[in-house]
Amino acid sequence: MRIIRITTNYPSYLKQFYAKRPELKEKSYDMQYEALMADCYGWADFWTHAFGKLGYEVWEPVGNAEPMQKAWAREKGVSYDEKNWLTDIITAQVKHFQPDIIFANDYSTYSAEFFHHLRSECPSIQLVMGWCGAPYSDASVFKAYDLVLSNIPNLISHFRENGHQCEYMRHAFEPRILDKLNQNSTQLTTFSFVGSVNKGSGFHNQREQLLKKLVQETELQIWSDLRQPSTQELQLLPLKQKVYDIVKAAKSVPGGQSLVTTLPKIRNYAKLEYRPDLSQYVDTAIAARSYPALFSLSMYKKLRESQITLNTHIDTSAQYASNMRLYEATGVGTCLLTDWKQNLHEVFEPDVEVVTYRSAEEAIEKFRYLLAHDDERRKIATAGQCRTLRSHTFDVRAQQLHRRIQKTLH
Repeated sequence: MRIIRITTNYPSYLKQFYAKRPELKEKSYDMQYEALMADCYGWADFWTHAFGKLGYEVWEPVGNAEPMQKAWAREKGVSYDEKNWLTDIITAQVKHFQPDIIFANDYSTYSAEFFHHLRSECPSIQLVMGWCGAPYSDASVFKAYDLVLSNIPNLISHFRENGHQCEYMRHAFEPRILDKLNQNSTQLTTFSFVGSVNKGSGFHNQREQLLKKLVQETELQIWSDLRQPSTQELQLLPLKQKVYDIVKAAKSVPGGQSLVTTLPKIRNYAKLEYRPDLSQYVDTAIAARSYPALFSLSMYKKLRESQITLNTHIDTSAQYASNMRLYEATGVGTCLLTDWKQNLHEVFEPDVEVVTYRSAEEAIEKFRYLLAHDDERRKIATAGQCRTLRSHTFDVRAQQLHRRIQKTLH
């Protein structure tokens, strides 16, 4: 049985990855693929190894790794439209590999039409599985999946209510990562948060409020890809607000609406629903305590060298413990301070394998307690790691998913 996992990586990560290895862009596809997988970003080639133990052949190309993808096309003599290389090369890779199963975990880059096209081009495809673990804007792609997988229970209910076959699948940890880390490294960082702060609907608005309180009361250090206004934006904001106010006032008088739409420099302000502000940017107190985002092995190393690391869930998963950080942090042996969720006991034993909080005030209190009780903190970190290595590895998840695949195909 052959599986091809169609994925993309975060553009900021790919930019950082190739910037550190500029010579890699000219290397062969295999050399680039090996280097990228060895960096352990996201799911990397973790499914390849886990499913390989069950007799599957797996390939996990990264669709938006442009130098790597174009190297493959060049080596295979595959032509593509420069405007559509992102889909043309993946299509050629699917036809080349002849998979039985497509496993897609990018629901925005690749559309329903794309998967229908793949099926018409590659008759070997028996099953299309797709992953969804975050808010989405276009639901049409899920109609092209035979099976939707999600780590968030309320999303599963949502998909099922809309007629989709949907199953629960938790994230996992890859133990091979430990071989790449210095297990005797000194824990130089007292309290860390490594992750995103995206203020879009359903994303990290509650997270921002929590971080704002924690940076005021604790030594929390943040590693994140934060959006901050440029100097030009800050300078222009008062002018934009003044123009908006004038336009709004003009629209309220007879003939004002028609007048503002005839003036080229301000007509766009007539379409604005809200007064220009900086609400789309993360709070400056958080930005002041932040460092550039860490990805892949750099992220794991930072988690490993943290005495305590913070986890806080996406707004969409308000009730359920579901994210990757649960397993990444515990997997490398760090003491995890995570937000309490009603199903957390199914994954970890609260305050034995991980430490929980229900408010910013409780997070601050428990952080201070852990910092003052080093032996207890280490005991919890060890217990959490043991639980992850026993119950939450990709080998365990592959066994679970294998059973679901067998049930679906037979």
